Parts: sequence; structure tokens; C-alpha cells
Amino acid sequence: MNIDKDLLNKIAHLARLEFDESTAEEMMADMTKILTWVEKLNELDTDNVEPLTTMSHEVNVLREDEVKPHLSHERALKNAPKKDSDYFRVPKVLE
Repeated sequence: MNIDKDLLNKIAHLARLEFDESTAEEMMADMTKILTWVEKLNELDTDNVEPLTTMSHEVNVLREDEVKPHLSHERALKNAPKKDSDYFRVPKVLE
């Protein structure tokens, strides 16, 4: 499959890509190479291959959702570099 200028512009618009005209030819060539490689994958016989749902055989270990004692204000603020009674003090980021 070849990528032409119209298709390249459509893909660029959908993907919110910005590039100048000098790199358009290079982009078209690169995209054509990628699509050619992907089309080559269609030549593989995958009839007897089971779908892969995960990359490992590990099973998620889930825990019960239970209420536990929470962190007290004193303990949470114990090692804070700057604090003000019940709050962390952080540098101002907005004017």
C-alpha cells in the first residue's frame, strides 16, 4: 500500500501531527515501509495459534477491600520538611 499526499494529510490531521512540506516525502516513504512490513505479517499461518491475552502466566493477586486504620495527621506530617498545623506547606506554583 502506498501513501499519497492526501492520505498523509488525513493521517496527520487525525493524529494531530505537524510537519513541514520538506519532510512530507520522507514521511510518505516511511509510512509506506511500515505498511508493507505489516502486510507481510498477513503471510503467516496463524490458524492453530491461540490468542495471547497476557504476556505472562501470572495471575493478579487481589486483596479484600477492607477498612483499615488510616494515617493520623501527626504521623503524616511527622517528616514533612514544612508544615502548618494540619497541612503540608509547598512552594507557590501559581501567581
